[in-house]
Amino acid sequence: MPRGDKAEADGLNEATPHYLGHRERARQRFLSAGEQALADYELLELVLQLLIPRRDTKALAKDLLARFGTFSAVFAAQPAQLAQCKGLGDVTVTNLKIIQAAAQRFARDQIDLKKPILSSWSSLLDYFRSTMAYEDKEQFRILFLDKKNRLIADEVQQTGTVDHTPVYPREVIKRTLELSATALVLVHNHPSGDPSPSSADVQMTRQITEIARPLGITVHDHVIIGKSGHTSLRSLKLL
Repeated sequence: MPRGDKAEADGLNEATPHYLGHRERARQRFLSAGEQALADYELLELVLQLLIPRRDTKALAKDLLARFGTFSAVFAAQPAQLAQCKGLGDVTVTNLKIIQAAAQRFARDQIDLKKPILSSWSSLLDYFRSTMAYEDKEQFRILFLDKKNRLIADEVQQTGTVDHTPVYPREVIKRTLELSATALVLVHNHPSGDPSPSSADVQMTRQITEIARPLGITVHDHVIIGKSGHTSLRSLKLL
């Protein structure tokens, strides 16, 4: 049995599963009032009980929240980090990452690709947050758009370190021309959690914009994603 999975099976021999009443009450509150009626640990507990049905998962849910900080951060944690948590075996860790992938796919599918992508801005931000906010390394992502601002491609161009991603403006434009795109949305994350732009972020954005403009390519925005929210360089009038 893989390391940690034995702990998941400990509940098989419990004579009195005392946690069932609490679990059922939480489930009923979810059904009657929705997820907003549950504390983070209660919702996480219900998720965990789907994965570890014969064990009390309340304490485990609280331990995971204490360790990683937020509900979303639990699912975004690296498998190696999750594997260090007592009570999580290899199977459960994999299933948590599957749930994360499903949530990201759901967020992506809320974007209507047949319409101008700027009209789905709120859904787009939800997608960025679900895919990038809790990454432990910086990623630089580009959305390539056509003349009607519909999505041609969504690509992660570079992955860097915890506080830096190398971005080469001419390579960005080269890829834009290869895809026959006429507009861009630039996105990157700050693993520190603070989405405030650095001077290097602003300078790099302006370099890309200056090269793109004579070629008829529009840079709509550069969005920075952090755990605490997001920042738009256009809204800050830095673009």
